[in-house]
Amino acid sequence: MALPGAATSFATLTAPPPPRRRRRAVTFRATASPKAQRRPQNVPGEFFVGEQSLSHVISSLSLSLSAPVVCADQRCIDCQTCRWMAPEVFRRVDGKAAVATQPGSQEERTKALQALLSCPTSSIHTNKPPKDILQVQHMFPLPLDEDLLPVRMPIPSIADIIAMPVCLFHPCLHSHHQTPFQGVYLCGYHSEHSFGATSYLVTHPQGNILIDSPRYTPKLADNIERLGGARYMFLTHIDDVADHRKWAERLKCGRIIHSGDVRITLLYPSLLTAKLPKELSIGRGGSSFTVEEGTADVEWKLHGNGPWNIGTDFELIHTPGHTPGSVCLHYKPLKVLFTGDHVAKSEESDGLNLFLIYSKQSVSLQVDSIRKLLDVNFEWLLPGHGYRIKYKDVQAKNAAMESLLANYTTS
Repeated sequence: MALPGAATSFATLTAPPPPRRRRRAVTFRATASPKAQRRPQNVPGEFFVGEQSLSHVISSLSLSLSAPVVCADQRCIDCQTCRWMAPEVFRRVDGKAAVATQPGSQEERTKALQALLSCPTSSIHTNKPPKDILQVQHMFPLPLDEDLLPVRMPIPSIADIIAMPVCLFHPCLHSHHQTPFQGVYLCGYHSEHSFGATSYLVTHPQGNILIDSPRYTPKLADNIERLGGARYMFLTHIDDVADHRKWAERLKCGRIIHSGDVRITLLYPSLLTAKLPKELSIGRGGSSFTVEEGTADVEWKLHGNGPWNIGTDFELIHTPGHTPGSVCLHYKPLKVLFTGDHVAKSEESDGLNLFLIYSKQSVSLQVDSIRKLLDVNFEWLLPGHGYRIKYKDVQAKNAAMESLLANYTTS
């Protein structure tokens, strides 16, 4: 359903999306080659990154699988995921992830296993099956630290929810995928199709929001449903849509994307000459068409420059530059901004990064979009890639934005 471009609220769009035919999920057994060789950049110990590419398929884990053997191999795409999830263990060495220090505590080991499950290319391994892998699997989605994020109500973990009375979370008690809790969760299970982008789950009494797509995994889907499912799936931009169709089918959630990032997947040459609806556009790169995961069937498409609202607590801000349809989500009561690939923290410094080498539009347009954020009241920056940032206050946030703008301002 297309929305007009001026300050539109989704609160009136209460009709659920039409039912979809459910696809059969395929479960793979996760294993690793016993002949995998360590990269020389790894320190000795249980966790390592291998030099040898995997000769088998490693896919999403589910309750039915046996525990995997853990290491990291040449399929690593240097997406940063393991380095911000378990910074005590993983480092970048020669352009790829490596184990710099073996876990020295149970907490560090748990973080390393969380990184193992979240690695988009299944490149992290151990030299023997970890007995606690299924226990770690139950932890996703991971709540952000409630001492750092001022939620109105305590954020429960999946373990807490499992221990609660079943009737509290019965789907029939929560129309439109509502939950009595408010909070922000990390979904984990990053997808290679989005270059390891981070997906978040926001729980809210008026309906939960899944932000961008994690790798589809039945166990993660089960855990998200325990948190109340999702009423909406907000896609910040075309690059991070990954398994959006599978999630929409499973969670029965309505997807939201800007019309500037609507794409149709090209499967046959005949489609090049097909007459397409006006709202669809297919980007050209030189003489070839850009083939991306299709988003033409997304239920709600944003048009114009916005802003738009989801209820009273969420504002959608159009920030073109990285892509024509890049949109940030502002969770106003908690002062959180989900930025997708618009802006993120640099891994090499405390400054901000615009991902310019991946941007599909001009630098000046993306810089203009950064200026919009000076008027947005947020203290948390939760990006699609890399480390999250907690600013001391809005003034500190604006100072960081001004510093970024100064780097692209010519005298």
